[in-house]
Amino acid sequence: MKTDLLSCQLTAVLLAFTLASGASAAEATPFFVMDTALRDGKERTPAEQAALVKRLGYDGFGASGQLKPEFLQAFAQQGVTVFNNYITLSFDSAKPGLPPDLKEFVPQLKGHKTDLWIAIQAITKDGVKLKPSSPEGDAVVLPFLRELADLAHDSGVRVALYPHTWFWLERVDDATRLTRKANRANLGVTFNLCHWLKVEGDRDPTPILKEALPNLFYVTINGADSGDTKNMDWARLIQPLDAGSYDVGRLLTTLRGLGYRGPIGFQGYGIKGDSEEVLRRTMTAWRQMNAL
Repeated sequence: MKTDLLSCQLTAVLLAFTLASGASAAEATPFFVMDTALRDGKERTPAEQAALVKRLGYDGFGASGQLKPEFLQAFAQQGVTVFNNYITLSFDSAKPGLPPDLKEFVPQLKGHKTDLWIAIQAITKDGVKLKPSSPEGDAVVLPFLRELADLAHDSGVRVALYPHTWFWLERVDDATRLTRKANRANLGVTFNLCHWLKVEGDRDPTPILKEALPNLFYVTINGADSGDTKNMDWARLIQPLDAGSYDVGRLLTTLRGLGYRGPIGFQGYGIKGDSEEVLRRTMTAWRQMNAL
């Protein structure tokens, strides 16, 4: 009887520890909202955007375009972190060196804990525009990336490559390959669920995530449908987190199992309806998925 009682007590302790560990892992994973989820046609100042995401329980924001100092200051005053700044770039072998405006902009991020989120739309080599994922572009883009990473390093900023459907940098594999070749500690990779489903299809991303993990800086998620995702439109591939048939919870479990604890962002591009309601629903789903 005593042995059975001890066994039950140990089981209860282990269960409690497991549940507590799971909650801690979820709490340690910052959940932010991308500015694509605030495009419902309502005008919101930076201060109003910051107040909204803070009120709904998000840990921060993902912005786009070369941010103005007053934008960053508005979020800082609300105590909301701007995790990253999405910028689309193209490179040409005939035009060496970073654009002057970008070189002037990067130091402005110093002290804000804001990373650069870089999508590479096009690579032109010897006058020829290269196809998406063409390795020929590596020799063109690597000098730019090393220069950008070194410039960002001087300001305490990381650079995360952002794979995007139909861009030259289209696949997670592309970002991982470039990151390793560039050999810069502050240059990393992003996994975007919607672009993964559109480019790679509805297949298990675990092997790719394992490969990218040492340099995986960001993950973005959203509700989506499963199935023949390569042939789906964005309305099915980008939904509120509580919608769609794709098992996002399983993806989160995979990420935790691999040891990923970095920021996770909600991609809201093109979602119809009131942004505040979409974000409220998404936060509820996030908490349910993480048992918070």
